[in-house]
Amino acid sequence: MNLEEFVIALPKAELHLHIEGTLEPEMMFELARRNAVPLPWDSVEATRVAYDFSNLQSFLDLYYAGAAVLLHEQDFHDLALAYLERAHADGVVHAELFFDPQTHTLRSVPFSTVLDGLERACVEAQQRWGMSTRLIMSFLRHLSEEDGFATLDEARPHLHRLHGVGLDSSELGHPPSKFERLFAECRRLGLPVVAHAGEEGPPEYIFEALDLLQSQRIDHGVRASEDPALMARLAREQIPLTVCPFSNVRLRVFDTLAEHNLKTLLDAGLNVSINSDDPAYFGGYVAQNYIDTAAALSLSRAEIKRIARNSLQASFVSDAQRRPWLERLDSLPD
Repeated sequence: MNLEEFVIALPKAELHLHIEGTLEPEMMFELARRNAVPLPWDSVEATRVAYDFSNLQSFLDLYYAGAAVLLHEQDFHDLALAYLERAHADGVVHAELFFDPQTHTLRSVPFSTVLDGLERACVEAQQRWGMSTRLIMSFLRHLSEEDGFATLDEARPHLHRLHGVGLDSSELGHPPSKFERLFAECRRLGLPVVAHAGEEGPPEYIFEALDLLQSQRIDHGVRASEDPALMARLAREQIPLTVCPFSNVRLRVFDTLAEHNLKTLLDAGLNVSINSDDPAYFGGYVAQNYIDTAAALSLSRAEIKRIARNSLQASFVSDAQRRPWLERLDSLPD
């Protein structure tokens, strides 16, 4: 089988996916019409031109403008189901979806509206395709820790429906230490912790995410390669890095995929997976991230399988649920 067929055949987990970042221009305009929400662009084509952003902040400005069309439970259901169908076609057997409630509650969309729509799509994906899913509530780091505590209070009646908490949005100037008390409370409530660190922010942010937030995974983490001690720790402790190659190139962390340090991280023994982050904005879903990155870095099929294995091993599921996926993975030739 060719590379594309091989990648799609791999059972894999997607662990770094912002559901709001799967809003394709076509759906954005469909929901804008449905909900009578004005957009700053007059066509799908004009929106795609706007997707030529230059850094994280210019991307986030576009991201939040697009999210304005998401108002009702059905909108969140439709958004999530469209992503899950695409992920299933890419060979994803398990997806852990980040969602940003503050993006919506600040627009007076109730927390329960967001969660109900996403959860209903996850149930439907299980019924249709046998997909496994988890929902991870992310806090926006450009807002205050007090805002985060208010969001956690809104989430308290629904904690049994959440599978973890994360930290995302503008990284520079908003270190993990800003949210130390909030994440301590989340851990006290029994919620697993993940955190974005080390994409635009320095290696010190990764140390803070590990030591102060006690993050079980680091989302991105590519700047770890700047600190030998951090690299050694990540390899020794096998802390997963959920790397997003297309995102890193589009946000100018690396100029090209060929310059990406994923293989360097892999060769150093780190637990690295490939994910799509915000695929509607960054130019491709998870299988395309695998295919293009493998080609650019001359990854062997054994290395590609290792990356898929890492994704399954790092997921928030039981060993019993993970076992048949790993057996399928092992049955594929290198």
